[in-house]
Amino acid sequence: MPHTVFFLNGPNANLYGLDKNGTYGSESFASIEQRCQRHAGELGLTLEFRQSNHEGVLVDWIQDARLNADAIIINAAGLTYSSVPILDALLAFEGPIIEAHMSNIWKRESFRHHSYVSKAATGVIAGLGAMGYRLALTAAAELLETQP
Repeated sequence: MPHTVFFLNGPNANLYGLDKNGTYGSESFASIEQRCQRHAGELGLTLEFRQSNHEGVLVDWIQDARLNADAIIINAAGLTYSSVPILDALLAFEGPIIEAHMSNIWKRESFRHHSYVSKAATGVIAGLGAMGYRLALTAAAELLETQP
Protein backbone atom coordinates (compact mmCIF):
# COMPACT_ATOMS: atom_id res chain seq x y z
CA MET A 1 0.00 0.00 0.00
CA PRO A 2 1.53 3.34 -0.99
CA HIS A 3 2.25 5.95 1.63
CA THR A 4 0.03 9.02 1.61
CA VAL A 5 1.52 12.49 1.94
CA PHE A 6 -0.51 15.61 2.61
CA PHE A 7 1.16 18.65 1.02
CA LEU A 8 -0.51 21.66 2.62
CA ASN A 9 -0.10 25.19 1.32
CA GLY A 10 -1.18 28.31 3.16
CA PRO A 11 -2.39 31.78 2.28
CA ASN A 12 -1.61 33.23 -1.14
CA ALA A 13 0.26 30.17 -2.44
CA ASN A 14 -2.45 29.99 -5.09
CA LEU A 15 -0.99 33.25 -6.48
CA TYR A 16 2.41 31.73 -7.36
CA GLY A 17 3.48 32.67 -10.86
CA LEU A 18 1.20 35.68 -11.22
CA ASP A 19 4.10 38.11 -10.66
CA LYS A 20 6.77 36.89 -13.08
CA ASN A 21 9.51 38.95 -11.38
CA GLY A 22 8.24 38.31 -7.85
CA THR A 23 9.72 36.41 -4.95
CA TYR A 24 8.05 33.13 -5.89
CA GLY A 25 9.03 32.82 -9.54
CA SER A 26 7.04 32.47 -12.73
CA GLU A 27 5.65 28.94 -12.39
CA SER A 28 1.94 28.83 -11.58
CA PHE A 29 0.56 27.05 -8.55
CA ALA A 30 -1.36 24.65 -10.83
CA SER A 31 1.84 23.77 -12.68
CA ILE A 32 3.71 23.20 -9.41
CA GLU A 33 0.91 20.91 -8.26
CA GLN A 34 1.05 18.91 -11.52
CA ARG A 35 4.82 18.45 -11.18
CA CYS A 36 4.43 17.39 -7.55
CA GLN A 37 1.75 14.86 -8.47
CA ARG A 38 4.02 13.42 -11.18
CA HIS A 39 7.00 13.20 -8.82
CA ALA A 40 4.91 11.64 -6.05
CA GLY A 41 3.81 8.98 -8.52
CA GLU A 42 7.44 8.29 -9.44
CA LEU A 43 8.21 7.88 -5.72
CA GLY A 44 5.23 5.55 -5.21
CA LEU A 45 3.41 8.07 -3.03
CA THR A 46 -0.24 9.06 -2.96
CA LEU A 47 -0.34 12.86 -2.76
CA GLU A 48 -3.06 15.10 -1.38
CA PHE A 49 -1.99 18.60 -2.55
CA ARG A 50 -4.11 21.28 -0.91
CA GLN A 51 -4.15 25.07 -0.48
CA SER A 52 -6.21 27.32 1.75
CA ASN A 53 -6.13 30.96 2.71
CA HIS A 54 -7.74 30.08 6.06
CA GLU A 55 -5.88 29.01 9.20
CA GLY A 56 -8.71 26.83 10.55
CA VAL A 57 -8.91 24.86 7.32
CA LEU A 58 -5.19 24.10 7.53
CA VAL A 59 -5.63 22.98 11.15
CA ASP A 60 -8.51 20.72 10.09
CA TRP A 61 -6.36 19.17 7.34
CA ILE A 62 -3.47 18.57 9.75
CA GLN A 63 -5.87 16.85 12.14
CA ASP A 64 -7.25 14.81 9.23
CA ALA A 65 -3.69 13.76 8.41
CA ARG A 66 -3.44 12.01 11.79
CA LEU A 67 -5.77 9.32 10.41
CA ASN A 68 -5.21 9.59 6.65
CA ALA A 69 -1.58 10.48 5.95
CA ASP A 70 1.83 9.08 6.71
CA ALA A 71 3.71 12.38 6.30
CA ILE A 72 2.97 16.08 6.01
CA ILE A 73 4.74 18.66 3.89
CA ILE A 74 3.64 22.14 4.82
CA ASN A 75 4.24 25.60 3.47
CA ALA A 76 2.11 27.53 5.92
CA ALA A 77 3.15 30.74 4.11
CA GLY A 78 2.43 33.84 6.22
CA LEU A 79 0.93 31.67 8.98
CA THR A 80 4.38 30.16 9.53
CA TYR A 81 5.31 33.18 11.63
CA SER A 82 2.14 33.56 13.65
CA SER A 83 0.09 30.38 14.04
CA VAL A 84 0.21 28.58 17.37
CA PRO A 85 -2.88 26.55 16.34
CA ILE A 86 -1.01 25.14 13.33
CA LEU A 87 1.98 24.32 15.57
CA ASP A 88 -0.26 22.56 18.10
CA ALA A 89 -1.94 20.50 15.37
CA LEU A 90 1.44 19.54 13.88
CA LEU A 91 2.77 18.50 17.30
CA ALA A 92 -0.09 15.97 17.52
CA PHE A 93 0.98 14.33 14.21
CA GLU A 94 3.27 11.32 14.64
CA GLY A 95 4.80 11.02 11.16
CA PRO A 96 7.50 13.03 9.38
CA ILE A 97 6.79 16.72 8.83
CA ILE A 98 8.71 18.70 6.22
CA GLU A 99 8.47 22.49 6.33
CA ALA A 100 8.87 23.92 2.82
CA HIS A 101 9.23 27.51 1.63
CA MET A 102 9.68 28.75 -1.92
CA SER A 103 11.85 31.66 -0.78
CA ASN A 104 14.78 31.75 1.62
CA ILE A 105 12.93 33.09 4.64
CA TRP A 106 16.20 34.03 6.36
CA LYS A 107 17.10 36.47 3.56
CA ARG A 108 13.80 38.28 3.91
CA GLU A 109 12.24 40.54 6.54
CA SER A 110 13.29 39.79 10.11
CA PHE A 111 9.76 38.76 11.19
CA ARG A 112 10.11 35.78 8.82
CA HIS A 113 13.15 34.48 10.70
CA HIS A 114 11.02 32.80 13.38
CA SER A 115 8.88 29.85 12.35
CA TYR A 116 6.34 28.22 14.63
CA VAL A 117 6.16 25.34 12.15
CA SER A 118 9.87 24.55 12.63
CA LYS A 119 9.22 23.52 16.24
CA ALA A 120 7.27 20.50 14.90
CA ALA A 121 9.18 19.91 11.65
CA THR A 122 11.48 16.98 11.02
CA GLY A 123 13.31 19.18 8.51
CA VAL A 124 13.11 22.45 6.61
CA ILE A 125 13.64 23.19 2.91
CA ALA A 126 13.73 26.86 1.92
CA GLY A 127 14.93 29.11 -0.86
CA LEU A 128 14.93 26.69 -3.77
CA GLY A 129 11.65 27.73 -5.36
CA ALA A 130 9.49 25.00 -6.82
CA MET A 131 12.48 22.64 -6.80
CA GLY A 132 12.18 22.67 -3.00
CA TYR A 133 8.72 21.14 -3.29
CA ARG A 134 10.17 18.24 -5.29
CA LEU A 135 12.96 17.82 -2.74
CA ALA A 136 10.42 17.84 0.10
CA LEU A 137 8.55 14.97 -1.55
CA THR A 138 11.78 13.03 -1.99
CA ALA A 139 12.71 13.64 1.66
CA ALA A 140 9.27 12.52 2.85
CA ALA A 141 9.50 9.31 0.78
CA GLU A 142 12.95 8.50 2.13
CA LEU A 143 11.93 9.22 5.72
CA LEU A 144 8.90 6.95 5.33
CA GLU A 145 11.10 4.16 3.92
CA THR A 146 13.30 4.22 7.02
CA GLN A 147 10.47 4.21 9.56
CA PRO A 148 9.84 0.95 11.42
